[in-house]
Amino acid sequence: MRIAVIGAGGIGAIYGAALAKAGVDVTFVARGTHLAAMRENGLKIEGDRGEIVVIRPTSASSIT
Repeated sequence: MRIAVIGAGGIGAIYGAALAKAGVDVTFVARGTHLAAMRENGLKIEGDRGEIVVIRPTSASSIT
């Protein structure tokens, strides 16, 4: 299964990271500095349930 998270902000990134951690092929769609940071550093989610780190998202892209 392949999933595209359109708008990988505060909520979309959490769900996308959980899916990627479970082994799903996830493409994160973002823009601007957020897109550049995800491409360079991957995605890190911190919260009260612990930390989810996706070192290298399957893909981070922009719709433009």
